[in-house]
Amino acid sequence: VQLQASGGGLVQAGGSLRLSCAASGRTFSSTFMGWFRQAPGKEREFVAAISWSGVTTYYGDSVKGRFTISRDNIKNAVYLQLNSLKPEDTAVYYCAADPYRSDYVRETAYRYWGQGTQVTVSS
Repeated sequence: VQLQASGGGLVQAGGSLRLSCAASGRTFSSTFMGWFRQAPGKEREFVAAISWSGVTTYYGDSVKGRFTISRDNIKNAVYLQLNSLKPEDTAVYYCAADPYRSDYVRETAYRYWGQGTQVTVSS
């Protein structure tokens, strides 16, 4: 089972990026999927999660109104649209899947993780 995150890069403040996470090895169409991020010297932080159907989404307070999570169960992928980026959004972004008991906020609940993709926002 593999989660492959991509789409990170260097962007100016106010800009946008779209992260993708492609899953292989099993389907995640019946589980939550999520995104976390970790900035240098900080703990990993919950960013967003999406239910198996894509109908319900959840966001961390620091990204609400700016980031949008979505998924495509046919492609077995999850996406994160990052808008109005700020320097404090600079971090490595990780996708994750299948949290135990759908505990989508808790990092340790997720069974599968991608390798991370770097997002750097310059001021």
